[in-house]
Amino acid sequence: MLPTTPAIGIDFGTTNSSLALAVNNQVRFVDFPSAAGPSHSSRSLLYLQQRANAPGRPVAVYTGAPAIERYLATDSFDTDTRGRLIQSLKSHLSARNLTGTEIFGRQYRLEDLVARILIDLRHYASQQFGFDVTRAVAGRPVHFVGADTDADNAFALARLEKSFHQAGFTEVTFVEEPVAAAYAYRPTHNREETLLIGDFGGGTTDFSLLRVNPSTGEHRVLGNTGVGLAGDALDARIVRRLISPALGSESMVTSLRGVLPAVPAWVYSSLERWHTLSFIRTRATIDMLRGLEKRSLEPEKIAALLDVIEHDLGYRLHQSVQRAKIELSSSDHAEFVLDTGIVHLRAPLTRADFEAWIAPELHRMETSLDTLLASTAVTTQHVDQVFLTGGSSLVPAVLRIFTTRFGADRVQSGAAFTSVAHGLALIAQNA
Repeated sequence: MLPTTPAIGIDFGTTNSSLALAVNNQVRFVDFPSAAGPSHSSRSLLYLQQRANAPGRPVAVYTGAPAIERYLATDSFDTDTRGRLIQSLKSHLSARNLTGTEIFGRQYRLEDLVARILIDLRHYASQQFGFDVTRAVAGRPVHFVGADTDADNAFALARLEKSFHQAGFTEVTFVEEPVAAAYAYRPTHNREETLLIGDFGGGTTDFSLLRVNPSTGEHRVLGNTGVGLAGDALDARIVRRLISPALGSESMVTSLRGVLPAVPAWVYSSLERWHTLSFIRTRATIDMLRGLEKRSLEPEKIAALLDVIEHDLGYRLHQSVQRAKIELSSSDHAEFVLDTGIVHLRAPLTRADFEAWIAPELHRMETSLDTLLASTAVTTQHVDQVFLTGGSSLVPAVLRIFTTRFGADRVQSGAAFTSVAHGLALIAQNA
């Protein structure tokens, strides 16, 4: 029998993806190239661009940092080189009514787009690890975004598995992401512990309770819960309360029926999610907004909204939102700044305002955590350690949920973007 190649750990996330290989418990991450230097994580996105002056107008596809760099370098005014940026595909996996999308006259299934990202991830891993990567232990959320039932979760997982196989993986095993994060946790004592894992992704927040035995390496799951919101939902609040008003969400237009909102609310809903803005950049939407601009009482704000949509500035806008959010993690004040040469927006932001805006999301996280403790009959006193991972775990209001309940001495954080991949790699070495 021919020896099998090693399995690797893959954390395919809504926002970022990481891959790792463990040998003798020593973990090595894939380094992804970018203009800013190598990184252990890659953005989970695609940029599709029509090739100018080519027979049949074939489409060039870029993923990760090269996709972002290509997108930012593209002249938005040149319709011959303009492309389509597609993000947060993982958040659509449970949507049965979303089978795919049309791009430059060609229909793409959702599984095709996810597989295209996974193909490049597999390529980087094979290149750096020195063998053809075909086996993986992959992370999955406890509850996929938009999944209301077990059947919805099963449907999303089946689509994700199909994408892995389409990308060239012959064998893939799925492990819940917070369980994988537990393997990256380093116990403070050499005794059995009850461990609470909080995994904050771009689209989901998952909690798991485990009994961890450092001497045997056993990880026994006591229970888990999840909620379909995390970093993207927090960003959306900043957009709704700070950015959308500057782009006309509170502007009015005169009509025969009196003074009415200038722009339909669904436009601003699309603005709140960085992965949906590109989908409304259609001729019908642009024509509608140009007509509303002429009748609006604040035409300059509608003109700025038009520029954001027409020039596909969603990525830049949400990067500016994230910079302000990160600044608030270490300061009580921040400033949102979007200056693209086309659109110029600047607005102050306070931590107090931000925490008030995200209060509904914080409440849902707390409710999910309380549900887990109640369903497992584990009290806060019986939780020995709390291990948090994911970008939103760095938000002070999120961290306070745990320090208030368990005490700061029992709460520790792992690498925000690589703890899950680290744990998956440790599991994969025994696969």
